[in-house]
Amino acid sequence: MEAARTERPAGWPGAPLARTGLLLLSTWVLAGAEITWGATGGPGRPAAPASRPPALLPLFPRAVVSQWPEELVTARRGAALGRRPGPEPLPQPGGGSGSGSVGKKQGEAGGPSPAGARWGPGTLAPGKPGGARRSRREQPPSALERGDARATALADGSKGSRPVAKGLREEVKAPRTGGAAAEELRLPSTSFALTGDSAHNQAMVHWSGHNSSVILILTKLYDFNLGSVTESSLWRSTDYGTTYEKLNDKVGLKTVLSYLYVNPTNKRKIMLLSDPEMESSILISSDEGATYQKYRLTFYIQSLLFHPKQEDWVLAYSLDQKLYSSMDFGRRWQLMHERITPNRFYWSVAGLDKEADLVHMEVRTTDGYAHYLTCRIQECAETTRSGPFARSIDISSLVVQDEYIFIQDMHIISTDENQVFAAVQEWNQNDTYNLYISDTRGIYFTLAMENIKSSRGLMGNIIIELYEVAGIKGIFLANKKVEDQVKTYITYNKGRDWRLLQAPDVDLHGSPVHCLLPFCSLHLHLQISENPYSSGRISSKETAPGLMVATGNIGPELSYTDIGVFISSDGGNTWRQIFDEEYNVWFLDWGGALVAMKHTPLPVRHLWVSFDEGHSWDKYGFTSVPLFVDGALVEAGVETQIMTVFGHFSLRSEWQLVKVDYKSIFSRRCTKEDYQTWHLLNQGEPCVMGERKIFKKRKPGAQCSLGRDSSGTVVSEPCVCADWDFECDYGYERHGESQCVPAFWYNPASPSKDCSLGQSYLNSTGYRRIVSNNCTDGLREKYTAKAQMCPGKAPRGLHVVTTDGRLVAEQGHNATFIILMEEGDLQRTNIQLDFGDGIAVSYANFSPIEDGIKHVYKSAGIFQVTAYAENSLGSDTAVLFLHVVCPVEHVHLRVPFVAIRNKEVNISAVVWPSQLGTLTYFWWFGNSTKPLITLDSSISFTFLAEGTNTITVQVAAGNALIQDTKDIAVHEYFQSQLLSFSPNLDYHNPDIPEWRQDIGNVIKRALVKVTGVPEDQILVAVFPGLPTSAELFILPPKNLTERRKGNEEDLEQIVETLFNALNQNLVQFELKPGVQVIVYVTQLTLAPLVDSSAGHSSSAMLMLLSVVFVGLAVFLIYKFKRKIPWINIYAQVQHDKEQEMIGSVSQSENAPKITLSDFTEPEELLDKELDTRVIGGIATIANSESTKEIPNCTSV
Repeated sequence: MEAARTERPAGWPGAPLARTGLLLLSTWVLAGAEITWGATGGPGRPAAPASRPPALLPLFPRAVVSQWPEELVTARRGAALGRRPGPEPLPQPGGGSGSGSVGKKQGEAGGPSPAGARWGPGTLAPGKPGGARRSRREQPPSALERGDARATALADGSKGSRPVAKGLREEVKAPRTGGAAAEELRLPSTSFALTGDSAHNQAMVHWSGHNSSVILILTKLYDFNLGSVTESSLWRSTDYGTTYEKLNDKVGLKTVLSYLYVNPTNKRKIMLLSDPEMESSILISSDEGATYQKYRLTFYIQSLLFHPKQEDWVLAYSLDQKLYSSMDFGRRWQLMHERITPNRFYWSVAGLDKEADLVHMEVRTTDGYAHYLTCRIQECAETTRSGPFARSIDISSLVVQDEYIFIQDMHIISTDENQVFAAVQEWNQNDTYNLYISDTRGIYFTLAMENIKSSRGLMGNIIIELYEVAGIKGIFLANKKVEDQVKTYITYNKGRDWRLLQAPDVDLHGSPVHCLLPFCSLHLHLQISENPYSSGRISSKETAPGLMVATGNIGPELSYTDIGVFISSDGGNTWRQIFDEEYNVWFLDWGGALVAMKHTPLPVRHLWVSFDEGHSWDKYGFTSVPLFVDGALVEAGVETQIMTVFGHFSLRSEWQLVKVDYKSIFSRRCTKEDYQTWHLLNQGEPCVMGERKIFKKRKPGAQCSLGRDSSGTVVSEPCVCADWDFECDYGYERHGESQCVPAFWYNPASPSKDCSLGQSYLNSTGYRRIVSNNCTDGLREKYTAKAQMCPGKAPRGLHVVTTDGRLVAEQGHNATFIILMEEGDLQRTNIQLDFGDGIAVSYANFSPIEDGIKHVYKSAGIFQVTAYAENSLGSDTAVLFLHVVCPVEHVHLRVPFVAIRNKEVNISAVVWPSQLGTLTYFWWFGNSTKPLITLDSSISFTFLAEGTNTITVQVAAGNALIQDTKDIAVHEYFQSQLLSFSPNLDYHNPDIPEWRQDIGNVIKRALVKVTGVPEDQILVAVFPGLPTSAELFILPPKNLTERRKGNEEDLEQIVETLFNALNQNLVQFELKPGVQVIVYVTQLTLAPLVDSSAGHSSSAMLMLLSVVFVGLAVFLIYKFKRKIPWINIYAQVQHDKEQEMIGSVSQSENAPKITLSDFTEPEELLDKELDTRVIGGIATIANSESTKEIPNCTSV
């Protein structure tokens, strides 16, 4: 287990985690890293999402070492100028063991060592080592040796910067030369230049390992301005990197490649993706990249996920968040599902899922919720998908690993040995997390450490600074924040006890180190390498138990500046400093030897090898020309003892691949006499995790090669159980050194709800043996849970909830209820659930209702759902008020066209479809910032100021929120008159708001033209429905209300002028060529003057009820609509929503009377719509969507 890198939202409180005991988990996900620099040395920009897939977290299954490649890209100039690289995310490439990606490192010879120029994580801390000896076995110097310095100074000169001939290889074979250089040791090496790739700023490398001699390298030029790859080259070596062949002609000279994937179960199968900006295609090889077949794709791949067992099964995640599957290694693809959350899809777990082709995925719904679904790759239709959990889950929370499924936000660190390690961020934490560990079932969690430091990786992923030491179970290192200081702690019993690291007794010079605990200790950087081309800040190996190498410092807290490299040979009990600057240290020969290379932006030509766990080092030259090192890769199987170093001889040279062969430094194969034993201790205590363990390792200085099984445990025997072998059980907290007491929220006397009367249960003593601890006897009996008979308990803490946690359900759809009980006998408690609509169900116990109780409501409304639990000892009740709604689609705001100032106006909203459910109305008037909220669909309002006022109503029903907006003109007084039209207008009336608004403007312009009345004193509103009718409003002039009496006389004159023009048929307009429409006065007597003075009609408006009633009925039920050839917009917009206002004619005796018989019957309208009529030589076909019946949600 290594530092967790799963990035998920944080915020789960600690106590609820321990209480709820959720079981949930992640695929080994370790953050991929790439640093991208521009070709000119400046910090690069992240790629645009549309043109380049964003980074995905690469998978590192524990059974396969380093099976996904990554990229590290740096700029050659940036190193010398001290520019800090910016991250550029990469997708989850599927490389094999030893795979990865590397970028160019840039720097100038002889220049300063910039802090920001790095090819591995960490901060460069220059220093000067002590005790350097010019001998065969010496400490590596902190600065370049004189020979290196001379080479560095010439790195950009005519001699030093001259690259090896393109396409040729340089060989360094002589182990020792005569003359002045007689003391220098040399390693056999070859150098190969990737001809023509000097401009390429990114590279991906795949080395299968496991004794395969094939290496694949994809180099590419990423254009930061375009956000895409513009050039690429593919190289292949079949001799462990001695020579390479360029394969551009085999993949297509015009094909631009972006990513390299390798099948983890069959390293011979390779996938290459083309850059999506150029084309969407995939190239497939089945012979380790020797030949390729190209297939076009209809989607753009962002990431791939291979099946852990079936080598031809692949999942592809596209840029538009769709998931595709292939069963023939990418030759044919099938869409599985849309709206998949990034990184939240998983293959089936062997031994847990019945079907090998089952896929677990987190799906986002249109309303923003996330759901956990499963389906088979060839049977993923809507009817075959299933949801293991009926309720929605936390977004970006699904993790499937081993036998666990997690659906809540937490960082899963490990699931080894049937135990879950999870990091949870509490509400009051910003850059720290709390560590929780579970019982053997992975259900109940207890707190192991608080305030573990977290940080952000190169790609923004969260890194929990917790590290599990490889090779010995139970040992962890953690960086804990204590009073704003970060300190490193170690545990030997899986988090039960933590202690600070003891600093070395002497420094690198042999001088005593004065460091007194707890004020001073050793602190380590616990981030493992996110770049496969550097060793990382801490490393350990399964094949070298007890051996740890880490970067850190001595002092009161962790430092990021004054750092060195430290090593432990006994599992972290004691430490020694081996460098006082930052070095990359790799394990060679199954951990029997160490290889170190200085972490510097300057060119180098030496590395150091140690055969005695870092006590002494041999300096070797690996190239004759100093090399700007971008990274190094050790063969995954570490059996061939080969390292490949990537770099450049100068700032403008091609990529140089230096193959270093270490076989010559191992004189022979190790025998029994070359090994010694060592005892694992914990501060002098010989028992660790309940065992005494003795390991074997190679004797210091023996330059023999180890075998695969050369290191390991020689003796392992159990110890007698002591206090430190037990941790506090669920619900208990430690007080003092060993005492576990119940937490304030936990009742130890309460048995499990599964405990039924007459049965027995294990009652915890407050202690549990640490998982994987093998101690026997001693205190084991004392701390073991005791069997007790289950007491009968009355139901208590009854709750009824919906599966999705919402209090709104949709009419006609399943509503699923879950009944929970905190205490009581689940098997002997009767349950009754009353749905509140006259239907109730009863159950004899909880067994039939574990998956929920489903019910369909046939009407909308608010229902009281009541759960009742009863047994022989008592009862309990729980109530839930559920809102059942029918989704609203439209709302129509009914307001008058004109209103009187200081007079109440009745405003209402008509919702479609109609329902009896509870709706909430939000009314906004004018420029008000706070709405009036009602449960009624109507409201009265008084306007205090003249002018145009805006009214908006929003209607909320469940998750739906719709609105309508209207304008109303407010005046002191006005007059109005009903208008009618020649019958031919009805044949061209599409009955949509835009048409009515245009006709009203046409009539208004005609009136102004004929009468000369000012435009701002006329308002014409056309009513919806047939026959076509309108209302004419005569308004007072603006800013003249002070002389009211004179204004009223002026208004009478305007009315008379308009009346005369209408009676003489002077007001008419041409609807279309040959169609002349005449405007008439519906009634000879005008409606009386309406104003705000006392004594007038209390309605303050004129309204014709029959016109409004029938017009609104036609508007809501039969939305008569025709497509008019000469005005296309009317038939294309606003199909359903009717933006109208009703008339203001009053129901006085003088008001015009229009009966229902004057209107066309709805059946006639429907018949007329279906007919084709020829009017004026132009055929018009009715195109209506208004004949469907309005659904009524009050019944199903």
